[in-house]
Amino acid sequence: MKRALRNPALQIGLAAVLGIVFGLVLGDAAANLAFVGDIFIRLIQMAIVPLVMSSIIVATGSLRGSGMGRLATRTFAWMLGFAAVSAVVAWIIGSLVQPGAGVDFSGAVDPTLEDAAGEAAGWQETVVGFVSTNVFEAMSGAAMVPIIVFSLLFGAALNVYVTTSGNRLVLDFFDQIQQVVLTMIRFVMVVAPIGVFCLLADLAGTVGFGVVLGALGYLGSTLLGVLILLVLFVAVVWARTRVNIGLLPAKLAQQTMIAVTTTSSAVTYPTVLKTAIERVGVARPVANFTLSVGLTMGSYGAVLNYMLVVMFLAQSGGLDLDPGTIVLGMGLAVLLNMGTITVPGGFPVVATFLATSLGLPLEAVGLLIAVDWFAGVFRTFLNVNGDTFVAMLVADADGDLDRDVYEGRTSVLTA
Repeated sequence: MKRALRNPALQIGLAAVLGIVFGLVLGDAAANLAFVGDIFIRLIQMAIVPLVMSSIIVATGSLRGSGMGRLATRTFAWMLGFAAVSAVVAWIIGSLVQPGAGVDFSGAVDPTLEDAAGEAAGWQETVVGFVSTNVFEAMSGAAMVPIIVFSLLFGAALNVYVTTSGNRLVLDFFDQIQQVVLTMIRFVMVVAPIGVFCLLADLAGTVGFGVVLGALGYLGSTLLGVLILLVLFVAVVWARTRVNIGLLPAKLAQQTMIAVTTTSSAVTYPTVLKTAIERVGVARPVANFTLSVGLTMGSYGAVLNYMLVVMFLAQSGGLDLDPGTIVLGMGLAVLLNMGTITVPGGFPVVATFLATSLGLPLEAVGLLIAVDWFAGVFRTFLNVNGDTFVAMLVADADGDLDRDVYEGRTSVLTA
């Protein structure tokens, strides 16, 4: 029993359950614990930028020959493929389940939503924003896509420099930064159960769960889509790698617990990186590159959710979407997943952007925002575990998936 309680995933799971019960009992008073949960989130978030930058730079800087091209091509191919499948599955579920049909919304549109809709940038501005004119400004604002673009270019240039000069000083410097940051995150994760307890206590005490009843169709459709995609992704992993799928639940338990309790892919990223290398057997260079890129591009749960938002809003307003609008909605869902899901709280902007871009009614957006934490649980679960599946597929293609580590016959450490 004592050994089981030392399991980090079990500790976080128990903390989540106790936090919900505590919040429901105390009610609004539980909000006094919110600051503790916020401190935990911030402790992880402050390490994300240096960890992502060093991971990508080390991964791209270390590759030799055509390895970098193959790694990048396979990573982007699997991620874009999975994202496209997610959008199509969302459209099918939305068409069959009709989550927005008959939804009763009343009252004026929240002025803040109207302002957000008016300020939403077009897709051209969104793409331009992927490249920053000042990387330090991007770092200070944790703008992940510009950071990743810079890191990829810097790593590629460093790769050329190391190859031609033989000088590994800069490459080793970033390698050591990554190890130090990972060690720092290990320290922070010791208090993860306390942080999760306070986050969930605040949520249960101040929001409650009654709001879910008004959006059961939407949340049920999101959960159904996540389960379907999970089965599809696992089937693809098994078909390509032939690993023992039965071992995956235990291996992914800790990252899953952190994902569903924080609803943040960024906060979960260090644990995903650690799990992929230490428990799944993905080679470190592959994990560094694939999972770092996946932090923004590998958001299959977000793509699913955003396309369901399109379907929900259209159905709530009694609109029939033509094929062109459906395809455009899918494209926007894939595009918007880049850089909007790394931290919680970006959903209102995404929802209003989708509504205004596609000419959908805004009135029902408030209901979706009210239950977004619950939808965030589902999409973040698929986001982080989907990244691990892609890392396994990319690693297996080049023989970089260590079966001994996966089977538990040997062990490796990230830091």
